[in-house]
Amino acid sequence: MWKLYKAATYCSQMSSKQKKTITEINVMRYRLLSLRRALFLVITICLLLSSVPVKAAERVVLKYRIFRESLSVEELSTFAETGKLSRSLQVNLALARQDPKLIRKYLSQPVKVDPVILDRVLNSPIGNAILDQLSQVIHTPSQKANRQALRSALVLSANVDKQMTLVEIMQNYPTSAVEVDGERLESAYRQLARLQGNLQDLLGF
Repeated sequence: MWKLYKAATYCSQMSSKQKKTITEINVMRYRLLSLRRALFLVITICLLLSSVPVKAAERVVLKYRIFRESLSVEELSTFAETGKLSRSLQVNLALARQDPKLIRKYLSQPVKVDPVILDRVLNSPIGNAILDQLSQVIHTPSQKANRQALRSALVLSANVDKQMTLVEIMQNYPTSAVEVDGERLESAYRQLARLQGNLQDLLGF
């Protein structure tokens, strides 16, 4: 009883600054754990899918109804960041009758998230449902380990600057190629946007 009394007294005497410091340390520990978990997922996925060294996606297979085109992640990233279209991307969007301005918006519009809470949501049943929906638009070429691959890409993207974009998710996708349903990019963006500021509600806080 005396030990419990001393512990309670010590906690009550802690300054708000000390309590804030402890909270920040705990958050940093959890973020490190989240990053480690994401890296572990990357390694596991690579072993399951291809048994090759871990690396991020290099190619994006953009699909539009009856045709598909393999593009480099670099040219898609350049388009998202600068608006400059490569010749192949320009032709593909024209054939698919897609508005480049809208496609760029869906690729580059950031969604702000807390990476700690995001990790918890994505490792919950409701998070699995979200991943399954997004995987209908962004998925592995083999359609295997889609949920794990997308979870890894989302967490890695959010850990950098507490926000994520569709193009960042493609950049961080843990397979050499990632397939994207171009006609459903808007749907994928809207699903991501729902996570913004709504993560705690999803966990039932």
